Amino acid sequence: MKSKKIILGVTGSIAAHKAVDLASLLVKQGCAVHVVMTSDAMRFVTPLPFKTLSRNPVVTDLYDETEGWKPAHVQWADEANLLLVAPATANSLAKLALGLADNALTCMALALNSQARVLIAPAMNGKMWLHPATQENVATLKVRGVEFIGPEEGMLSCGYEGIGRLWPVEKIAHRALEMLV
Repeated sequence: MKSKKIILGVTGSIAAHKAVDLASLLVKQGCAVHVVMTSDAMRFVTPLPFKTLSRNPVVTDLYDETEGWKPAHVQWADEANLLLVAPATANSLAKLALGLADNALTCMALALNSQARVLIAPAMNGKMWLHPATQENVATLKVRGVEFIGPEEGMLSCGYEGIGRLWPVEKIAHRALEMLV
């Protein structure tokens, strides 16, 4: 797995803190994990734990500097074996389905090399997950070959019980590793 590069996209969900454990699990399996965070994700968790656990810089802005001459969103997309978005919000799903490129994560998704696979682990309020617009966005992404894992049912951070919880990080990591083989 050492030669396998995963871009871990973290979006603005309360479940963003679980992505820290996900990054750690993937690194322990020998993957090169490169984290890209949306500005909303940084309202829930800072880049520092991701940088420390992945041993790589964290991209938080489309205009972050890179070591080489290529912009990070192009370089990382060229080198990635897997784009894993966990947690993925309804907003990020809509942007990905529509091909919007207004942040580093969505730009990387559009620039992704044709051999890279995409795994999305949604996390949101159950009403948002079940909304026809979200379900249409999921269907659009599935037609393009994107794989989804979750969400699961349980107590949600908004106080509701139902579907919308982030799939357990151990199971997300397991599926991500399977996709890299």
